[in-house]
Amino acid sequence: MTISHDRDAVVSALKHAVPYIRLFKHKVFVLKAGGEVFADTEATRALLEQVGILYQVGIRVVLVHGGGPQSTRLAKALGLDTQFVDGRRVTDAQSLDVATMVLNGEVNTRILAACRDVEIPAVGISGVDAGLVQAIRRPPVRQSGGKAVDYGFVGDIESVDANVLRKQLDSGLVPVVSPLSCDASGTLLNINADTVAAAIAAELDAEKMILATGAPGILADRNDPGSLISYIDRAGLHKMRDNGQLADGMLPKAAAIDDAIAHGVKRVHIISYRLPDSLLLEVFTNEGTGTLVVDDISALSPAEKTASESAS
Repeated sequence: MTISHDRDAVVSALKHAVPYIRLFKHKVFVLKAGGEVFADTEATRALLEQVGILYQVGIRVVLVHGGGPQSTRLAKALGLDTQFVDGRRVTDAQSLDVATMVLNGEVNTRILAACRDVEIPAVGISGVDAGLVQAIRRPPVRQSGGKAVDYGFVGDIESVDANVLRKQLDSGLVPVVSPLSCDASGTLLNINADTVAAAIAAELDAEKMILATGAPGILADRNDPGSLISYIDRAGLHKMRDNGQLADGMLPKAAAIDDAIAHGVKRVHIISYRLPDSLLLEVFTNEGTGTLVVDDISALSPAEKTASESAS
C-alpha cells in the first residue's frame, strides 16, 4: 500500500512539473545565494542538489554568491572592524584583501567542490574575469543627515559583458560568479552580490532572478516571520522602503530587485534556503514558497494570485 502510494505521488509530481519544464527549458535563471548558505555544508548540498535538477531539465543557471558571514568572521580573526551603512559593507584596503580571499578563494572554490559532488559542471568566475563586470569606485555618498559616507573600495556597475557568461552557458556549464570586480585601471572593487545578480539577470534577459536568503521572503513586519508577503509589485516595494518597513540587508536586496525588474526581468523571487526544496517548489509549482515581485500586480494571472494567497 505504501509503495503504491509513493509511486502515485512520484508520478503525480512528474506530471505536474512537465508544463513548467516545457515553459522554462533553455531559459536563463539567475540565482543569488548569500554567504550564509555556503557556511553550512548541508545547506550548500541541499541548494546545489536543486540547482542540479534545474540543470538536468534544461534550465540555464547562473549562480551568483555572496560571502558576508565569511568575510566578517575573517575580519574579526584579523582584528579588523566591519562597518555597514544602509545594509552595505564599507570596504577599506584591508577589508578588500579579506573580500578577495573570501569571495574568489574560500567561497567560490568550496561551491565548485560541492558542485562536483552533485555532478554539476560548474566553472568559477568573478566580475574581474574577461571584463565580465565593468565598474567604477563609488564616490562618497551624502546621507539624509548631511554626512558623507565613503564606502572605500566599493564599486558601482557601469556595464556587464553578458557574452562572457553566454559562452559558458552555451558550452553546457554553470557559471558560479563571485561579485568582486575592478575598474579600468585594475583596482579591485567589492560589489554587493544582489546588485551583481540583478545586472547579470538584466543583461542575460533572464526569465527569473531568484534570491535565496535566510528569511522566508519579504515580510510586512520584519520582526514577524509570519507576515510573509506572497506577491508585490515595484510600487508596493517603494512604499515599504519609504515607510521604513525594509531595513539592513533587505535595503540593497530591494534596490537590486527594483533594478532587475526595471531592466526587463519579469519575475523576481525571494525564497528561504532553510525551507526544504524551496527552489524547486518556487519554480515547479504555482504556489511557490516565498515572495514574488513583478512590475505590476495587475499583470499576474488569476491563478498566480489565488495560488499565492492560498499558500500564505
